[in-house]
Amino acid sequence: MSGVFGVYSKDKSVNIAEKIYYGLYALQHRGQQSAGIAVRDKDLIEWHKDKGLVPEVFKSQDLDKLPGDAGIGHVRYSSSGDVSKGNIEPLVLKYISGYMAIAKNGNIINANHLRGKLEADGCMFHTANDTEVLAALLTKFRISSEHIEDSVEQMVKYIQGSYSIVMITPRFLIGLRDPLGIMPLCIGKINGATYVISSESAAIDAVDGEFIRDVEPGELVLIDSDGIQSRRLFDCKKSSLCIFEHVYFARPDSIVDGVSTHDARVNAGRILAKEHPVQADVVIGIPDGGTDMAYGFAQESNIVAPAGLLRNKYVGRAFIAPNQNAREIAVKIKFNPVKTEVKDKRVVLIDDSIVRGTTTKTLVRMLREAGAKEVHLRIGSPPYKYPCYFGVDTSSRGQLLASKNDKEAICEWIGADSLEYISYEGIIKAPVNSKVDFCTSCFTGVYPVDIPKEF
Repeated sequence: MSGVFGVYSKDKSVNIAEKIYYGLYALQHRGQQSAGIAVRDKDLIEWHKDKGLVPEVFKSQDLDKLPGDAGIGHVRYSSSGDVSKGNIEPLVLKYISGYMAIAKNGNIINANHLRGKLEADGCMFHTANDTEVLAALLTKFRISSEHIEDSVEQMVKYIQGSYSIVMITPRFLIGLRDPLGIMPLCIGKINGATYVISSESAAIDAVDGEFIRDVEPGELVLIDSDGIQSRRLFDCKKSSLCIFEHVYFARPDSIVDGVSTHDARVNAGRILAKEHPVQADVVIGIPDGGTDMAYGFAQESNIVAPAGLLRNKYVGRAFIAPNQNAREIAVKIKFNPVKTEVKDKRVVLIDDSIVRGTTTKTLVRMLREAGAKEVHLRIGSPPYKYPCYFGVDTSSRGQLLASKNDKEAICEWIGADSLEYISYEGIIKAPVNSKVDFCTSCFTGVYPVDIPKEF
């Protein structure tokens, strides 16, 4: 997963780059490897991007060099291409109608096939990023299209996978969401004259914006001085929002496709307590993903839920660290048990998921070393058994603990006294009153689109 953010304003006093900076800061949880901002200033696009966290990449003098009336930003978690500087988004290019910048959250699963065909036609690529394939298609179709929206409509006929895209062209700020709505995208407004497109509503809140609505699956949104234009590029009869938005990825204060992520996680905890009760003294959630679930579990069980694990707020998400060694180091410095809350206690430890198991195993050991008598592990999602090809870096079953181990073997390896997962039916019910369906392929192995054989 990555995060995208775009701003357009008719108000010349609005500092576009500063708004994007704060929007990206609010989306930092979606990607920590690099950050970038591109801003349109009349007929040109200026940009600044680099490896690192948002406050590391941008200083005030960098933002001062990015004036303009529209811009986009990106925080990157690499699922396609490495983290070399050339792959950092937004990508900026010159095409037949001027300059364009593009940034994406998601994964184009047929990008290699498309790249090969484009190269055979004489197209040259400078990065390993699948977003450059989208840019190449757009520039190709723009030659024969009167308007950029026609080029986008041509492009989406060829691409497969998940995507939420933001773009700036000489006229528009553009937002585009894949036909199944696998990746989230929403629209906001600031003081009547400034529009925002964001991966999550929490980032709109961060810039004092008002949430308007979600971008619908298969919808193209174009924003200019005339306001918002919308074009439906697909006849979408079914949606497949990534269930992990509510399980792990989205901020708890975000509203994703009409559902509060906080409420979905609390409800998952309640369901988990009903399905798998346990005699215990304290319920402890692993911050941050398990915190809301632990709150729901404790409510349903009438067990106290102290802050039994403290999280070092200066350490990022261990799961989206780029390699296994980095994940293990991150876990060791990220958490510390509060000994007075766990010593001589029967602990229910709540986490949102077990993917590779590194974090969970280490934390169970740390709780025992802190004096916990028992550690019962409860997981707020079903076993993660199958690779994700749509934006999460789990493209091999060999990386997934539950793909080749049953519950008992995992429990023994982790070192817990017991292990239980929420049921599939339970996690689907957790986002109460959801009007969308979910992609649950990581639990079931049933994918919403055909996966190329190369995977």
